[in-house]
Amino acid sequence: SGESMQGVGIFDGDLLLVDRAEEAKNNDVIVANLNGLFVCKLLDKTNARLLSASPLYGPVQLSQEDEFQLEGVVTRSIRLHRTSPELYQCMP
Repeated sequence: SGESMQGVGIFDGDLLLVDRAEEAKNNDVIVANLNGLFVCKLLDKTNARLLSASPLYGPVQLSQEDEFQLEGVVTRSIRLHRTSPELYQCMP
């Protein structure tokens, strides 16, 4: 959830398809677990940072102290135009 990835067409409430087998490349949109929180960001492998696609949010510098687990590369996003109570029951 959030607005930090609107610059690449990912909006709050979108469903993301994540390829866990795909090797993440520089500037890929990824999903990761960062210190216990799932995040969707652009991967800056060169500088070990996670970037937002919005100028409103600064980069996140990764350090040795961070617990970081790359979950996969975002390959598709799906926008819901009609909400479904059943769908929201299975989402955190």
